[in-house]
Amino acid sequence: MADADIVAGPGGVMTDEVGVVTGELTLRSELVDGHAVLRVQYKDAEEWYAVTGGKAALKDPADLDAVHAIAVGLLNRPEG
Repeated sequence: MADADIVAGPGGVMTDEVGVVTGELTLRSELVDGHAVLRVQYKDAEEWYAVTGGKAALKDPADLDAVHAIAVGLLNRPEG
């Protein structure tokens, strides 16, 4: 599991449960039953939300770190 604080860019991050979330978020990448799963929460909140489309099968659990780095690169847009 890996966490990173991010700032969502224009349009925010789409989630399955509540739709778009914006602002300061924490992104979590975790391994669940052989799949990388991405979740976000408002920074320092308790509720986590599944990122829409944020699930992919992994052949090697060690690849989770690479998936996390890519997700952070795509979703962290503090400059817009």
